[in-house]
Amino acid sequence: MESVLSPFRSAWKIADLRKKLILTALLLLVYRLGVFIPVPGMSAAVLAQFASTQAGGLFGYLNIIGGGAFERASIFAMSITPYINASIIMQLLTIAIPALERMQKEGEEGRKKLAEWTRYGTVILGFLQATFMYIGFRDAITRRNVLSYLTITLALTAGTAFIMWLGEQINEYGIGNGISLIIFVNIISSGPDAFKALYAIVVGYSMEGMLALGILIVLGIVLVFVAVVVMVIYVTEAERRIPVQYAKRVVGRKMYGGQSTHIPMKVNVAGVMPIIFAMSILSFIPTVISLAAPNTTNKFLLGLMNFSRNPLYMLVTALLVLFFTFFYTMIAFNPVELANNIRKNGGFIPGIRPGKPTSDYITKVLNRITWFGALFLALVTILPSLLEFITGVPNMWFGGTSLLIMVGVALETAKAIESQLMMRHYKGFLE
Repeated sequence: MESVLSPFRSAWKIADLRKKLILTALLLLVYRLGVFIPVPGMSAAVLAQFASTQAGGLFGYLNIIGGGAFERASIFAMSITPYINASIIMQLLTIAIPALERMQKEGEEGRKKLAEWTRYGTVILGFLQATFMYIGFRDAITRRNVLSYLTITLALTAGTAFIMWLGEQINEYGIGNGISLIIFVNIISSGPDAFKALYAIVVGYSMEGMLALGILIVLGIVLVFVAVVVMVIYVTEAERRIPVQYAKRVVGRKMYGGQSTHIPMKVNVAGVMPIIFAMSILSFIPTVISLAAPNTTNKFLLGLMNFSRNPLYMLVTALLVLFFTFFYTMIAFNPVELANNIRKNGGFIPGIRPGKPTSDYITKVLNRITWFGALFLALVTILPSLLEFITGVPNMWFGGTSLLIMVGVALETAKAIESQLMMRHYKGFLE
């Protein structure tokens, strides 16, 4: 315990680092206070009921990453999803459009321009999503008119824009990634509800005279949770290192190169994005049907609305996660470009010829480790559904997205603090 707390005490003794930590905490506190500010003209009771009935749907997911802002009809009800969607769209456009790709490689000015366009895209998508919520949640609107429409949509859009601004302030003046920390805090805020759910299981079984079975189920759930967290940490940090040797070359009277290094290839290059894509697709159609025809008696539409309860749901989810893991990895990692950069710098992989053989070898290694990462993501995604099927306990609170975000942000923030400590010759977290 002493060795764990000592880096925090060392960080707290540094004046500028202490200011960053305090500012980050204050900005996150401002966000959490905003979660409890309601939007004028919206009923929180209706949204809370919808979030509970659609726990596995799009708005249930929105409620989780928003820290309960959706069910409270808060100004932050849309959370940061418009910003995430705008960032994904901009990233895909950067890959698809050469002009944007060149702009990204121009340096700081190009990245600033892309960030500015991402902000504009966030506001546009936020307003469209707010309009969709206004149209879809008819029962949640206390009075429907033009003034009500403008008030609600602009309040929700402004809430998303303010969250984006808070994240940028944390990026510039605090420690860690602001948007990631906001999502992290929101997920952590559901901790009390998780303890209540576990307590309710024990109470329910004790009333039936099976207290020991209830305690055993709770202990099993906790152990599975801890095991999954450990595995997520392991896979998040795991990497395959490809050795690279640089040839010696003489420039004037100096000799350059000759050293050996490696290319670190993450096992999970795609991160949490495949799960987000898969969950968005699977929940989009049921959510639209729930909003457009909530009282339908059509068997086909009812089957789509309740597809999350179908055993095939887990199989379809796993297949989609596998597909999007490979799809996103292909977008984020370019073996041909990497092989060309190695050759331009006079490097080569031992036993592999430069050029196309190198890119083919990197692609082969990438496919192998991506299979492992994809299968792991698929397992983590369907694990809550498997536990619900085995234990009969509904609405497991820890899903693949939540765990990956929590672990990823925790590791990222720890490394950010460690880098600050290393510059001042203090021991870090990861030694």
